[in-house]
Amino acid sequence: MAKFMVKIQDETCKGCGVCVSVCPKKIIGMRKQVNQKGYSPASVTDESACIGCASCAMMCPDGAIEIYQVD
Repeated sequence: MAKFMVKIQDETCKGCGVCVSVCPKKIIGMRKQVNQKGYSPASVTDESACIGCASCAMMCPDGAIEIYQVD
């Protein structure tokens, strides 16, 4: 089974939460700490459960999420 790495760019994310709502595995949440722009960026709570669907990356209005397959 393939494994995936989710990279969320903290300084690009505006904390809109769209990625949280579209993740079928419900493994994305919002951080409590804020970035330099004053937003609470998204973070992955359980990367091992990621199925690589890239719904989060496709729906992110800021292009702050990238998905990589890890061998």
